[in-house]
Amino acid sequence: MDAGSIALMIPIAAILSGAVVKIYKLRLNSGVDGPSNDILSRLDAMEQEQAALRQELPEAQERLDFTERLLANHSDRRLPPQP
Repeated sequence: MDAGSIALMIPIAAILSGAVVKIYKLRLNSGVDGPSNDILSRLDAMEQEQAALRQELPEAQERLDFTERLLANHSDRRLPPQP
């Protein structure tokens, strides 16, 4: 998988996980009974994973930008013929 695909998938995963967390929180707030400990721990884990993805996104974008600049600088050079 190339860097562009990974860089595109990170924000999509973060958005989706954020939406899932919000939906669960809405369901929990509308329920009569309090949320179970299992659900709360799962929500916390999802929020932590989302935060980690948000931290990884700028690094992936920086790597993609670097790769694009590198390719643009070397686009005028020809590769040697492969045997």
